[in-house]
Amino acid sequence: MQPKAPQIGFDRFIRLDWAATALRVRSGAADIGELDQILTGAHAGPEAKKKTRTVLNRLWLEPREDLTGLADRGVNTFRKLTEPQVAALTWGMALAVYPFFAKVAEIVGRLTSLQGDCTTAEVHRRMAEIYGEREGTRRMTNMVLQSQVDWSLLSKSDNGKTLTRKPPMAVQSPETVQWLAEALLVSVGRPLGLDGLSGHPTMFPFSLGENLGYVLSLSENLDVRADGAGARMISLKVG
Repeated sequence: MQPKAPQIGFDRFIRLDWAATALRVRSGAADIGELDQILTGAHAGPEAKKKTRTVLNRLWLEPREDLTGLADRGVNTFRKLTEPQVAALTWGMALAVYPFFAKVAEIVGRLTSLQGDCTTAEVHRRMAEIYGEREGTRRMTNMVLQSQVDWSLLSKSDNGKTLTRKPPMAVQSPETVQWLAEALLVSVGRPLGLDGLSGHPTMFPFSLGENLGYVLSLSENLDVRADGAGARMISLKVG
């Protein structure tokens, strides 16, 4: 029997200001009616609005049970900082919630690692190899790429054929660095070496700064240990 294709999930274009408003609602700084009003004005009908709300619910408003703690810590970071980096927080949550989003990010990160750009055709070809040659695969890949561009973490040429890396966003606060690392570990499902974490293809939009091992060692949710060869490994704390 043929295995089922992985579920796509991230099937809507998500503007950064919608994600920011969802974060504000979850943090208690805004009312759900504010988000509802924004989405009503941005969508042609109730069905389109409902689908967008579903993605925002899974990201911030109503994350699945096993990701509630991660979402809560992201919201606490958002609440604590004077200038929270919403794009970094939403990127991390999208990696953890949506394997499809993470795979698009990984492919773009790998393809742009040498020359700084790639074609959208290359991304679509790689995604089709994984998720199948379906119209849905192509359309949803475009939704992810369009969202990443709107979050100012990726550039697209005027003709839509070329994707270019932006200069990496410096992640400003230790709390955000720690949380992004946690989100990445949730996404990949295994420990990573320190270099493997900071240089992971899905982290291409960000610079995690200096003294990363020390910063991560201060997290209550991460375990930093040396392996037999002396390399530092980062994993999620259990329990």
